[in-house]
Amino acid sequence: LEQPRLVVIADSSMHTTAVRRSIGLASNSSSYRVVVVGGGAGGQAVSWALSRKLGKGAVGVIEPATVHYYQPMWTFVGAGAKRFEESRRNMADVMASRVDWIKAAVAEFRPEKNCVVTQDGKTISYDYLVVALGIQLDFGKVKGLAEAVGKNCVSSNYCPDTVEMTWKYLQDLKGGNAIFTFPNTPIKCAGAPQKIMYLADDLLRKKGIRKDVDISYYSALPVIFGAKKYAATLGEVAKRKGINLNFRNHLVEVKADSKEAIFENLDTKESKTVKYDFMHVTPPMSPPDVVKGSPLSDCGGWVDVDKETLQHKKYSNVFGIGDCTNVPTSKTAAAVAGQAGVLRKNLLAYMKGLAMTGKYDGYTSCPLPTGFGKLVLAEFDFDAEPLETFPVDQGKERRAFYVMKKDMMPFLYWRSEER
Repeated sequence: LEQPRLVVIADSSMHTTAVRRSIGLASNSSSYRVVVVGGGAGGQAVSWALSRKLGKGAVGVIEPATVHYYQPMWTFVGAGAKRFEESRRNMADVMASRVDWIKAAVAEFRPEKNCVVTQDGKTISYDYLVVALGIQLDFGKVKGLAEAVGKNCVSSNYCPDTVEMTWKYLQDLKGGNAIFTFPNTPIKCAGAPQKIMYLADDLLRKKGIRKDVDISYYSALPVIFGAKKYAATLGEVAKRKGINLNFRNHLVEVKADSKEAIFENLDTKESKTVKYDFMHVTPPMSPPDVVKGSPLSDCGGWVDVDKETLQHKKYSNVFGIGDCTNVPTSKTAAAVAGQAGVLRKNLLAYMKGLAMTGKYDGYTSCPLPTGFGKLVLAEFDFDAEPLETFPVDQGKERRAFYVMKKDMMPFLYWRSEER
């Protein structure tokens, strides 16, 4: 999530005094050289870079949200180490001044006609399209979860509406069972489900009640972490902390009234009911609905791009970045940072009729706090092989990495806002 390559997301020329053009599309159509769909980390990185090259009004960004979040901070918000307000800015303050911000949501992709249609019926035409829509949270795919989350001692750091409840419930917890889950779907920041677990363990120890709380991790995965080097360390951390690991188990139902969680073993199909006094849930996730079944999607619903060039496999003037694509790497802001430069380079080359020489190597990063003041900085490639930045063993818990994640990277991300 946060590591040295992430700084590309916040352009060095960004400043809060710029006048940003926001349009509501009085006419039924408009046209741009480049249309970027999505105003998250990927959309901002690309739109800033392209608008600098192409000039004012050449790039249109379609984004309905009025708030931009720095989501990597939410682990610390849930653990009481950061304030939620520190993770948010007005979208107008992070949008590039040279782009046209179209405050709407996309309802349909029409790549054969080089246009998209918004939910209010407007048609936006483009010469080139960048899809940066992120990933969709599917709380409704677990029976009873949508009704329980944010109350009933069930929280999730993945949602702005519920992340603060994690801290509240951890403060209120006096004993019993604390459960942390990982779903049977691709998710963004695959380390986050266990990050909050390790911090919760520290919090309970500081309160002097760790002996009264049984902490269990239920994960659909067969291992604690996909990259073996870091999995070895994390396994030792869980053992040291006395955390019960339950692999190949995914949450299928929450019974809020009785505070029961039902898990299914993915291998045996057997069900198991577990009582909880606190539960942090990572919801199932999927491609955004507007992408699923569209001409841009693969059979799984993801934007179908070449994993190295990030160019769409069928529509050559379409590119994709980040969580909404089928690029086979861990879905993190660090991956977006690694992809952004490649996409920018390749798209600009393609616009000029030149060969695309940029190649994404699968770089991604997952900084895993293993307690307050300790962090394992996992960085790896497509094959889950280490691709580390620093000349030290990043598989070891280090305080310097913790400080970098908690304090330095948020500062760098928001640095333009503070000038």
